[in-house]
This record gives sequence, structure tokens and C-alpha cells, in this order.
Amino acid sequence: MDINEKLQQAGLTGNETKVYLELTKKGQLTANQIAKNLGMDRTLTYTILNHLIEKGQVNYIVRENKKTFSCSNPESLLNPIKAKESLIEELIKELGKIKRTEQQQTEIKVYEGKEGIRTLISHALKEKEFCSFGSTGRIFYALYEMPSVYKQVIKSKMKVKILGNKRYKGTEAFGFKEFEFRYLNVESEATTSVFGDNVTIHLMKDKPVIILIKNKDIARSYKNYFEFMWKSAKR
Repeated sequence: MDINEKLQQAGLTGNETKVYLELTKKGQLTANQIAKNLGMDRTLTYTILNHLIEKGQVNYIVRENKKTFSCSNPESLLNPIKAKESLIEELIKELGKIKRTEQQQTEIKVYEGKEGIRTLISHALKEKEFCSFGSTGRIFYALYEMPSVYKQVIKSKMKVKILGNKRYKGTEAFGFKEFEFRYLNVESEATTSVFGDNVTIHLMKDKPVIILIKNKDIARSYKNYFEFMWKSAKR
């Protein structure tokens, strides 16, 4: 790569390179002298010189009402790079302040049997509120350790709100004083629960099946529907 190509890589155009090298070789020259030496149009020469002055590569002095041009220190070729470096450093700081929008991660898992029920309970015990609708109370009778689970719920001070069919009112599963119960005249075999960022749908017939969905937006939407039904339900 010759010096012309290198100067153009450094940010000068082809004609700017010609004028810059001419001034480097000859020292101080007027625009007319440069135009004559390069065989270049005088108006074009002035335009190029003005561009080089703006870039800090050329300066001039006025003698007897005539401008005489000369090259700046060659180190001035670094000016555009330094300017970009300063700009990029500032940009990096600004980009660092921008909070990244986290994409919603969705997890969907299916559990079966009593171990699936235990998994549901372990997830729920990590939260401060548990809301359930379509409840049948069957989950209470599914595990021998449910009385112990009940004590853990009380100890954790979790707020529990259960919506079920009024025909279950008065049963053991719907008799905990620390829980809130309300009733709707709606038949449902599947129970939907919302806790934290989780939604579970479980069916306690034959072999228990639990579907767990973890997604903040989905959980928030189900919670909104639950609150709407809760207001319409009877104590």
C-alpha cells in the first residue's frame, strides 16, 4: 500500500490526498500555485483546501492579501480518530446506562402422580400468596403429609384464597380458619392456581396430573381473572 492509499485509509479523499501531498512536498503554496502544479480547476482546489482546513490537516496565513497554505503537523491526521475515540468512549458510557429489557422466559412442565403434587406444593411454599379457583379440595386428601404442609403454610404467613363450588362448603378441605374461602355455583374438575409467576392446572382424578406454567404475564392475567371472580363469589 503506497502513501496515497494510506492517506485515503486515514480519511482523505483522492483529491484531498493530492493537495495534501503537494503541500507536504513544496511547503507553503497559494491556491493558484497548487491548481497549476496539479492541473486542477482553481475553484475545485479552493473547495478541497477548505475541506482540509475543516479537517485540521491544512492551515494558512495571509500575506499581502493573499492566502498561503501549508500542511499542519502530520499528527493532526490522528484528530478524526481521537474524535471518534472520544465519541465512542462517551457512547459506551451511555449504552452502559441503558437497562436491558429482559425477555419473558416461559417454562411449561407436566407432572404426574403424588410426586407431582409435592412439586407443586414446594413451588407454592416459596410465595407469599396462593390463589386457587375451581378447587375441589381433593388435593388435601391426596397426601398423608398434608396436615404438616398446612402447618408450614401457617408458619410462612402465606395468604391463601380459595374459590370452589358451594357443595364443598363445610368439608374438611374447606374448613381452615386461616384461609379465605368463597364459592361459585360452577362445576369444575380441574383446579387452577396462581402463585408468584406461576400458574398450575391440576386434575385430581385417578392419576393426578399437574401442568405448571411459569410466565409473569400469564400469571398476572390469571390473577386478574381470579380477582374478578373473587368479587362475584359468595362467602
